[in-house]
Amino acid sequence: MTKPNVLDFAALERLVVAPPFHRWLGLKLVALDEDAVEIAMPWREEFVSNPRARTTHGGVIASLIDLAADYAIAAKLGRGVPTIDMRADFHRPARAGETLVARAHVIKLGRNFATAEARVLDPEGALVASGRGVYAVRQD
Repeated sequence: MTKPNVLDFAALERLVVAPPFHRWLGLKLVALDEDAVEIAMPWREEFVSNPRARTTHGGVIASLIDLAADYAIAAKLGRGVPTIDMRADFHRPARAGETLVARAHVIKLGRNFATAEARVLDPEGALVASGRGVYAVRQD
């Protein structure tokens, strides 16, 4: 049984856009339900990793994975949590101009740690990247 969300859309949206880094990325909460969150990130010229190929830097995509997974947990706990470990797998390049959407869900929510995963999709729904993170949820 999945733990119900303690934050509604408006409350989670306020958390998502509060940090300056998230605003610079242009993050926008686009969906929230009991199973998952969806966060969109519009493309910016500053995301280009290779001027010739004009593809999005993997670190920017990894940030989107980490943040989406974190906010899937935050919806359940009412607060963001620090990342302990994270991995990202890159499946195809994200092209210039593409808004990416990360869909994330909680895999396990324990007393001390939580695990969540995210999938990043391009505008056509193709898988760009996926990843998983472990987060510290214990609050002392």
